Amino acid sequence: MSLMPTPLTNQLLIALPALADGNFARSITLVCQHDDDGAMGIMVNKASEYTLGDVLGQMGLEAHDPDMAEQIVLAGGPVHPERGFVLHDGGMRWDSSLQVSDTLFLTTSRDILEAMAKGEGPAHALVALGCAGWGQGQLEQELTDNEWLTGPVDAELLFTLPLEARWHAAAGRIGVDFAHLADYAGHA
Repeated sequence: MSLMPTPLTNQLLIALPALADGNFARSITLVCQHDDDGAMGIMVNKASEYTLGDVLGQMGLEAHDPDMAEQIVLAGGPVHPERGFVLHDGGMRWDSSLQVSDTLFLTTSRDILEAMAKGEGPAHALVALGCAGWGQGQLEQELTDNEWLTGPVDAELLFTLPLEARWHAAAGRIGVDFAHLADYAGHA
């Protein structure tokens, strides 16, 4: 049976409590690109061990703002964990950007981090190391296997809510309370 691609770009994948893959347990992944060849996204609720100051320092840059330097860098997924991704608003004025929606962009070029270090970056941004990737038909099969819920994206969830609140909040926005599911094991 051939699975048809679904238009999941700019949707959240919300891991169901029974999802066994440790990389994605209790995760929320923003699908940034989805087509006939597969899908790519960024997890938006898992902290890495690094701060933005650490990443900028490794690039020979210094953050102008101490609060920005303390911003947690996300673990964006298990694919290319050495590569940086910046999810942001503010347009595609950077060297290498992918438009996710009318207001949301994913940039992988150094110029956005240089601008952020100087305080000239986008109004809202999160930095992630690594991404999530699915081959042709893989994500569709995982959806069929009830590993994920899908939901809408909003700026508050991406840029404002604390990381530890995002999983429950994303599910709540589509009317799901994980505490009421039979296979929910514990609490976040």
